[in-house]
Amino acid sequence: MYLHLGNEVTAKDDDIIGIFDLDTSTVTRPTNTFLTKMQKENHVVNVSMEHLPKSFVLAGKPAHSMREGRKAAREARRDTKVYISPLASSTLKKRAEKAEFED
Repeated sequence: MYLHLGNEVTAKDDDIIGIFDLDTSTVTRPTNTFLTKMQKENHVVNVSMEHLPKSFVLAGKPAHSMREGRKAAREARRDTKVYISPLASSTLKKRAEKAEFED
């Protein structure tokens, strides 16, 4: 199934790693550092366009373990996307749970 993220953009639900509220999650330095790095690497897709962004969705393949090394982690990150969405994280979570229930 697919999760509608806003403005006709969808992500495959199996690829969703996490759904985060922008107001509460971006107050920490690690999250801000991560989002800045993803932006610099062109892995951010702004779905909100003319709307105020409310959440972000991290989608891609799960990160490898520390034992597999930095190269494996870089390769996993290459396929990872951050979608900035105008929809609330609670709305996206409900949609994801509904899609999971329908499978």
